[in-house]
Amino acid sequence: MQSTTVMTGASRGIGRVAAEHILRESPDTHLLVVARGLAGARLAAELGSGGRAISHVQADLSSLESVRSAVAEIRDRLECGELPPLRGFVGNAGVQYTNALTEGPEGFESTFTVNVLANHLFVRLLQDCFAVPARIVITSSDTHFGDFKHNMGMVPGPVWRPPEVLAHTGAFPEPDTTSAGRTAYSTSKLAAIHLVHEYARRLPAGVDVVAYNPGFVPGTGLARNAGPVSRFAMRRILPLMALTPFATGRAAAGRYLADIVLGLTEASTGSYVDRDRTARSSEESYDPPRERELWDAVERFTAVHAA
Repeated sequence: MQSTTVMTGASRGIGRVAAEHILRESPDTHLLVVARGLAGARLAAELGSGGRAISHVQADLSSLESVRSAVAEIRDRLECGELPPLRGFVGNAGVQYTNALTEGPEGFESTFTVNVLANHLFVRLLQDCFAVPARIVITSSDTHFGDFKHNMGMVPGPVWRPPEVLAHTGAFPEPDTTSAGRTAYSTSKLAAIHLVHEYARRLPAGVDVVAYNPGFVPGTGLARNAGPVSRFAMRRILPLMALTPFATGRAAAGRYLADIVLGLTEASTGSYVDRDRTARSSEESYDPPRERELWDAVERFTAVHAA
């Protein structure tokens, strides 16, 4: 049965690998990639050989208005029958800045916008379009644990604040530092897991949602906003860690993501999948009152409830 899967973050890193696997392992899937500028068109041209069904929609995920425009185009294409029924959404795009002061056009801090609010808009504005069974996968990170075991001290642990604070710049001490930028990242990934739990409670039956942790994956584009030394280390030195248990290779992480999307990895709604198996996320991530508070806040920030 033909179906559509919408995917962000497919143009590089583990997303690129996952996109290739999805198209190869599921010929009935039409992969609709959401990307900025010409990246989506290039990816569709590169992966669309041999009759593979892939197309693109342009969006800048740091702009909520741009996300809304992309969703409107996707809905139009679904409604007119240009796309087969929607059965998947993969929120794989993510950013990490060298500060906690980068602001998007709507006035929200950019890490929170891309890693939390953009995914929320896609999920909520496409919610009534899903044909069941459907699966939503949100890429998280084990940095949300905040301990040495999970990230070897490379990223500070999350520091929770009221959502109104987290959504704006300067939420953390010394906000102009790389440490604050990385704290914004780990905190946004904790927020993503909180929302996965809340989606599991609120989405229609048959629309499952799963958080995916690829582990530490050196050699991706996540450090593209870092300084030259950090970028060099991520590209040339740290990939060697994939030969150890402390990191995941890009190929393996992309394959794990594809398997979750395709339902080859069993995971009930609300689950946290650590690489290729379900696991418990951090104890802090299970907090229903906080999850409801975050839900209410992101509904206000994105004005979904009034849409």
